Amino acid sequence: MPTSTTTFLAGAARVKTTPPLGTRINGDFITHYATYIHDDLFAKALVLRAGETTVALVMVDICVMPREFVDGVKAAIAARTGLAHTHVLIASTHTHAAGSVADVHLGSIDPAYEKMLPGRIVQAVEDALQNLRPARIAFGGVAVPEHVLCRRYAMKPGYTPFNPVTGGMDDVKTNPFGGEDYIDHGVAPTDPELSFLAVQGIDGRWIGILGNYSLHYVGDWENGTISADYFGYFSERLRERLNAGDEFVGMMSNGTSGDVNIWDFLDSERYPKGHFEKSEFIGHDLADRLIERLNALEWQAEPVLEAVFQPLPCEVVKPSPEELEKAAKLIATARFETIEPDHEGLMQIYAREQLLLDEMPATRECPAQAIRIGNGVIGGLAGEFFSETGLYLKAQAGIENYFTISMANGNAGYVPPKHEMDRGGYETWRCRYSCLAPGAEEYIREQLLALIRGLQS
Repeated sequence: MPTSTTTFLAGAARVKTTPPLGTRINGDFITHYATYIHDDLFAKALVLRAGETTVALVMVDICVMPREFVDGVKAAIAARTGLAHTHVLIASTHTHAAGSVADVHLGSIDPAYEKMLPGRIVQAVEDALQNLRPARIAFGGVAVPEHVLCRRYAMKPGYTPFNPVTGGMDDVKTNPFGGEDYIDHGVAPTDPELSFLAVQGIDGRWIGILGNYSLHYVGDWENGTISADYFGYFSERLRERLNAGDEFVGMMSNGTSGDVNIWDFLDSERYPKGHFEKSEFIGHDLADRLIERLNALEWQAEPVLEAVFQPLPCEVVKPSPEELEKAAKLIATARFETIEPDHEGLMQIYAREQLLLDEMPATRECPAQAIRIGNGVIGGLAGEFFSETGLYLKAQAGIENYFTISMANGNAGYVPPKHEMDRGGYETWRCRYSCLAPGAEEYIREQLLALIRGLQS
């Protein structure tokens, strides 16, 4: 049952998770290795307590974390703090410039980083619990449409979007580098809203701000760089503009951005081109726009606090015997040690994916979570969902203050709406990272919607 109390407490903390040089980096078709640290990575925790109910919201500067990894971290948090796993949300920011704890394509796990990271995340939660103090919260939002572009394009005649899994052609092209002259239009809507949860001590001192924006990442750096991307610039800009001390923790969560980025193929001069200039510009702009909204906030000193969590097993689509035979023939000629993600390389990379996918279990879990904080609700989905999913949930939730954190509590990979799967494109190419059966997106979003509505009853 929801709990209300005269003493609402909140605490925040961050713990550095920067990997050593030489650590493996994933988020690409192949593995990269850390050769330069531009800025530190963090695990950031915001803990809220109302009466007997405590929840923790944890953002980790990393590309993705598998469910098995997150489950282990949650078990350690429970053992050290007593917090139930249902009341802890742990999400990846989705920077593509961090250490790896997941296999994605040829990007592999770094065993040393996989061993080091859990303790740092647990420490962030423990430190936030130690920092609990009387507090108040407020939800807010501001439209910032200019930094989110659909990266899936319908192309003009003369361009043939190749599908390395089927060998045929898609109806859309994701990130059409080199094909800019053939772009017709982006095929899907984007979510323009920068949503946020602000947390302040009743003495007026800042505790933390959790932002949510449906922008994939920026990525204006060289491979081998370690960086929190625009998520880090946003957080540090908040600290600077608010004149907050070390006790303040700025956090940015990734919304539903599976089909969104800010690589503007139609207007390449929109942003500065130097390394980190675009991610700095966007991070700072978002922070500045948020700060402009702070004077209009309606603060709550005694918010209701409640959390619900639902495991959701989803069917995995496997390759046919004929497809496996074809994949094996492609693998026989592959040289993965020196492979490039060109036409032939992609065929071989995805052939390998078919063989590995065939060995996977028949279902994959994509849990849903909903956390009520006063007059707002935060949803959590364990995958890369499209903006359409987040917009649908906002429209149907029946509550003014709602946003979805993706890549939360695990990662089932890309979960496109069925009609987008029919169009094809990179996000739909069958592999270990995109393998849920058509209809999974609708099933998952409806289950989360039921959780959201249940919190309001």
